[in-house]
Amino acid sequence: MYKIYNTDLQTNRIKEINEFEKGSWINIVSPTDKEISLICEKLGIEEEYLKYPLDLEEKARIDSDDEGNLLFIVDVPIIEKENDSETDVYSTMPLGMMVVQDKYFITISSKQNEIIKFMEKSVQKGLETYKKSKFIFEILYANASVFLKYLKLISKETEIAESVLKNSMKNKELLQLLSLEKSLVYFTTSLKANEIVMEKTLRGKIIKLYEEDEELLEDAIIENKQAIEMSRIYSDILNGTMDAYASIISNNLNGVMKFLTSITIILAIPTLIASMWGMNVPVPLQGSEYGFHILLVISSIVTLITMMWLKKKGFMN
Repeated sequence: MYKIYNTDLQTNRIKEINEFEKGSWINIVSPTDKEISLICEKLGIEEEYLKYPLDLEEKARIDSDDEGNLLFIVDVPIIEKENDSETDVYSTMPLGMMVVQDKYFITISSKQNEIIKFMEKSVQKGLETYKKSKFIFEILYANASVFLKYLKLISKETEIAESVLKNSMKNKELLQLLSLEKSLVYFTTSLKANEIVMEKTLRGKIIKLYEEDEELLEDAIIENKQAIEMSRIYSDILNGTMDAYASIISNNLNGVMKFLTSITIILAIPTLIASMWGMNVPVPLQGSEYGFHILLVISSIVTLITMMWLKKKGFMN
């Protein structure tokens, strides 16, 4: 699927059009092979070049070809549903931004994402499609802001999972913390890669920078650095939390095992005494009419002494 937007130079208003006009923004999301072939044929670019951002394993980078086309690939945050579960999983995916011979601006991604949704809404707020460098920096700034937004959501979900774990050690919450920890690793890696792309762009050798654009790019870099720092802090906190709960669970398990062992020892004492006096051989008190009661008292006393000793040693706590 793709849409074409263009800014009317007379009214400075953006409208959706059907033809590929100079200065337009072409937004491509989850395209078919037929759509890619059509766009490449109309704009004179290679299909392989346009397919790079559709690879979910593609890394953030800047590339160019002999025709003067410039390709920016950055990682953007997304929220997906875990397989066979309603749990949200935070991850990243590539987003391609392409300047085609300084005539067209293309954004392409394999899935819909919040960055593109935000830019489509910005279309109605006077976004100028023919200012390609500014468009790129607007996307970079929006991307860093969305990373910060998702990091705050991760922090809240971590707090909720911790509060539940304080009262009940459930696998569900532990697995959720593990998933959040994995998400922070993805975020940190992607943010660092995006930082390299933005720093390289700031040096001014990739695309022409105007004073206004440079300030916007610097703001995007600052926002991205803040997201990196937040991601590191949350990751360190979550690592410490996971280690703490692992120790707590291990300690609780040791306590349960000690208690069960103590119960086993206590139950073994009456069983041992009853077994010895139940043998088919002469034993003390076998002829006494109070033999059963005496053995019962002895068994109770020994059991009680054993319980007190185990409790003193901390096995019954």
